[in-house]
Order: sequence, then structure tokens, then C-alpha cells
Amino acid sequence: MKQSLNVLILLCLGVLYQHIPVQAQEYLVKNIHLITLNNEDVIENQAIHVKDGKIHDIYAMSGLSSGLKSIDQIDGNGAFAFPGLAEMHSHIPITETGDFSYVQDVMWLYLANGILNVRGMIGHVSHLELKRKIDTGEIIAPRIFAAGQSLNGTSVESPEMGEKMAREQKASGFDHLKLHPGLDMPRFLAIANTAKEVGIKFGGHVSLDVGLENSLKHGYRSIEHMDGYIEALIADKSRLDLQVAGPFSMLLVKEADMTKLPAMVQLTLDTKAWIAPTLTLFERFFGYIPADEFRLEEDMKYMPGIQVQQWVNQKKLLENQGVLKEENVRPYLEFRQKLLKTLYDAGVPILLSSDSPQVFNVPGFSIHNEIKSMYESGLSRLDILRSGSRNVAIYFEQEGEFGELSKGSAADFVLLSGNPLMDLNELKNIQGLMLRGNWINQEKLKAELKRIEEKNVRK
Repeated sequence: MKQSLNVLILLCLGVLYQHIPVQAQEYLVKNIHLITLNNEDVIENQAIHVKDGKIHDIYAMSGLSSGLKSIDQIDGNGAFAFPGLAEMHSHIPITETGDFSYVQDVMWLYLANGILNVRGMIGHVSHLELKRKIDTGEIIAPRIFAAGQSLNGTSVESPEMGEKMAREQKASGFDHLKLHPGLDMPRFLAIANTAKEVGIKFGGHVSLDVGLENSLKHGYRSIEHMDGYIEALIADKSRLDLQVAGPFSMLLVKEADMTKLPAMVQLTLDTKAWIAPTLTLFERFFGYIPADEFRLEEDMKYMPGIQVQQWVNQKKLLENQGVLKEENVRPYLEFRQKLLKTLYDAGVPILLSSDSPQVFNVPGFSIHNEIKSMYESGLSRLDILRSGSRNVAIYFEQEGEFGELSKGSAADFVLLSGNPLMDLNELKNIQGLMLRGNWINQEKLKAELKRIEEKNVRK
């Protein structure tokens, strides 16, 4: 009887939310050029048959059979299809009341920028409910991978608590463990060993008492913000005091022993760790461009005024302390670009990530800032696109299930007016997108952006 009631509720939701596609439809998306990301080639004049949320097949336009004419047609008019982007370091908003309206706004900001996969990296139980609502079609949103609550020096009081929290987060249905600073070796090892035992990925910041080498050797899956590398290159560890080193040890970059870097890069490669760079976070939050300049950017109109003011206050605190002078910051930002390029050249896999919503990083829009910075650091356009698509599937050991344009993969792709392999700015020119077999046209994306803008008009 309970099961019947649940079915009835879902049917009612289908009536009440008719704009929300509960079940994927069947489409033929025709007259498109495919960017498969297997290489830099473009396969021209193709059609994608979408059925049951999957890519049922891919055809050359010249070989379309008459039997496909009865399927709903979407004419791409020469658009370029690619597997979409990801935000692999997001702070998904939480709700304590069950009101997901702000969360939904953030999800639409991601979608409007072609982001089809999001990894939340500061967890809350409401994110599990969000995933459920996405699965049932109640909320339209990217695919979500959710980390649990932060494991740090304050939240983890003992090794036993670290083990307990890791087990509980796995059992609750979280996809990842997020570690923050403040852990000593006993607490870190309890978390790492338990995570490996129960089969849940873990990573995050690097605690000073643990260090980059131990983090890598004991199973860190992803190093967030490229944290820990400067600290590993500093000989005098007493200098790593926050008051001396500044945030993320940025004031010590000139003291880094670069002769140690090749060994750390090789260890990263040997331990099969991944890098989530978040270049744009450091350029904006910890950069020397003043807060009052960022607050006037066009993207800020999509954020609540109180949120933007909080960002201003956070950055101005560092500005007023004199930390963010250009002579302090520029060498640090240059080091980060060089570090990313060195890791990339060595073959360390990269995850597209910007850390949003975070200081002056508006969800969705910040990924385009990140892409620009990655390209300026020397990464190829092809590998940047891979970092936000197939790399995500490989990271979560779901290769072939999404993140690519291939038969049997999830029907997740974005149509662009131009080729991003020629110009990355084309990633902003979205004509529409397919989300797990449901078509969202350009008009819908623009309407949601307009709605969010009007909701946040400063009064």
C-alpha cells in the first residue's frame, strides 16, 4: 500500500510540475557536428538518436533511415555537440528547512553554462535529498556527486571518531569524503584506512601535520586547490605558521626549493592522484585585483546581494591586512600556473574545478574563468574539455556511462554555435542541451537566468 501511495505521489508531481520531465523522451537531434574528444577531429553532419535517457545510436545525416522520421526532431542547424562541462569543486548550498529554491537557482546557473556534472565538496544531509529529487525529476539539475560533512581537526576529535564518520558517510550514500586542515597523523590514518576499507574516495586540503607526501601515499584521490605543494618545498617547516606564511603559504613562494618539485610530481603520478586546480579562486579571492572591482562584474547580478557583500568583506579583510599587495600575490599566482603546467606535462590527470559559489566565483560562470586560466597556463583546449567531461567519469570509475558522445552513454551533451576546439569562448554560446535524455532549449536557459537576475535585483 505504501508503494502504491508513492507511485500516486509521483504521478501527482507529474501533473503539478508539467514543465519538469519526469521520464526521458525520444529525440533525433540532427544536423550537428560531433566533438567526441577522442581527438581534435570534428565529425560533421551527424544525428544523435536519444532514447530512454541514453544515446541510442549516432548516424551520418546521409544515412538516416525513413523509420527515424516519426521521432521528435531537434534541428541543430549546424551546431557543435560536445559532452558538456563539470564543476568538480562546488560548495552546493544547503537547506535546513526543506526549501530548495536557492539550491535550484544555483543548479540552473550551472546548466545555463553547459555544466552537466557537479561534485559537491562541503557536505550536508540535504544534498542526499537533492540527489533524490534530481533522480525523480522533481528538480532539474546536473548530475551530483556529493561529499559528506567536513573531516577536519575540529570535527574529528579522535581516530575512533574519524573511523566512525567515514563509515557513516559511506553508509548514508555520500560519494566522497572531504578532508580539511587540522588533522594529525593518527586521525588522518583512521579516516584513510577506513575509506579504503569501505570503498569511498577521499581527498581535499592537506593538513600540515600530515603533509603532501603522506596524503598521497595513503590514498588521496584528489588534491584540491593544488594544496600542499608549496609546503612540501619549504625546508624550514617552522616558517609554515599562518601569520608568517599567509593563506595557503602564499607569502613563502620565493622560499620554495624547486629542485624538490620533480619528486613530488612523480609521487603524484605514481599514486594516481588527481588535481582540482581552482586557479580562478586564487586569482579572485587571493588576487591583487580589488574587491570593489569584482563586485561590479556582470555575473554578480545572479547572486543575492548579501552573498556578494559577504564576498567583498572577506576579500577586504585580507586587503586591509596588506596581504594582497601585488608584489606578494603575483609570484604566487605565477607559481600556481607553473605548478599546474608541470603536473599536466607529467601526465597527472586534471579535474575542471573553480570552487563555486565562493568569493566572486558565481556558479557556472566561474568555470569559464577557470578555463581561461587553464589555457593561459599552457593546457590544450582538448585536454581542458576532457577535464570537464570524460575525466569526471574516469575519476568516479564510470567511464563510458557519461561524459562522452558514444552509443550507450548517458544522453548528456551541449549544442554550441561554434567549435570550442578552435575558440574556447564558444563554450558560452549555448544553443541548448540534453540532460539525461531531456531536452532544454536556449529559451528555457535564458528564461531561468532572467528569473534569477530579477529575483536578485538590488533594492
